[in-house]
Amino acid sequence: MELQSIEVIADQRVGQGGFLLLRRMRLRLVRADGSRTAEGTWDYVERPMGLDAVVVALYRRRDGAVEVLLRSGLRVPVQFGRPHTPAGLLFPELVAGILERGEESAASVQRRAADEALEEAGLRIEAGSVETLGPPLYPTPGMCAELFHFVRAEVRDQEPSLPRGDGSPFEEGARLEWLPLDEALARCARGEIQDLKTELALRRLRESLG
Repeated sequence: MELQSIEVIADQRVGQGGFLLLRRMRLRLVRADGSRTAEGTWDYVERPMGLDAVVVALYRRRDGAVEVLLRSGLRVPVQFGRPHTPAGLLFPELVAGILERGEESAASVQRRAADEALEEAGLRIEAGSVETLGPPLYPTPGMCAELFHFVRAEVRDQEPSLPRGDGSPFEEGARLEWLPLDEALARCARGEIQDLKTELALRRLRESLG
C-alpha cells in the first residue's frame, strides 16, 4: 500500500552529550487509504551546533600529476566502537568541518571550506576559489540527517602545516601528507583508507579534473 504521511505520536530528546543529542520519536505511517500502521520508535542523532559538514578535497599539481592532501588524526569511535581495535591510532581522511547554524548558503559553504583548510592544514585559500564537487549526500540516513557537502580547492605555492588547533588533546599527533591522487584511490581500494566521504570526494575530484 502506498504511504501518504507520517503521524508523530511523541517527540523527545532523551540524552545529550557535549556535541550530540539523541532524539526519540514514536510514529505511525499513514497509508493512502487513510489507514495507519502500528506504532514504532525511531532513535536518531542530532548535532545542535550545526547538522551538516563540508568535505574539502585540497589538491595541487606537481610534475604533471595531481596530488591530494590527507590529514590523519585520532577518531575515538573507530578505536573503541568496534570489537577489534585498529592497527594504528591515526585515521586518514580529507580536511572536513561542521557547518554551523546559519551557514546553509553556497557562499557560506565556501567560507567554511576555506576556514577548515586554514584550521586543519594551515593553508590559506580564497573562499571564491572553492568549487562544488557534485550534490550533497546523506552518509547515514538511518541514524542522522547530516548532509556532506563536497568541494574542491587548488593549492598553489604553499606547504601545509599543522596549526595549534583549539587546544583539544585529540589533535595531538595528527599528520598531513600529500599523495598522488591515483595512489590515494589505490589506498582506498586496498582498505588502507577507510573513510567513505574521502573516497567519494577523491573519485569526484578525479572525474571533475578529467
